[in-house]
Amino acid sequence: MIQPDFSKNSAGLITAVVIDAASKDVLMVAYMNETSFQKTLASGETWFWSRSRQQLWHKGETSGNTQQIVNVKIDCDADTLLISVNPAGPACHTGHRSCFYRELTD
Repeated sequence: MIQPDFSKNSAGLITAVVIDAASKDVLMVAYMNETSFQKTLASGETWFWSRSRQQLWHKGETSGNTQQIVNVKIDCDADTLLISVNPAGPACHTGHRSCFYRELTD
């Protein structure tokens, strides 16, 4: 199995793009360190590293809006993951289905 290269970033983080397995909509972008990556694989649900809180977080731990893993793909540089999930609710902390619900305006 190809493994992510956590050494490419000085903080040991890789980018994780999370999409809805059914609709293919982008739900969110977050970061993983090696521990959150291993927890994601072991649990079958997404775990991330919070850069602002400097701690691991299990998506949906407090809200119940977990993300069940369908598959995980890795890019050619081994530093970005594309994670397909079956979401159990909104991905965004604002309650929106996706974190990408706003358009830039002039």
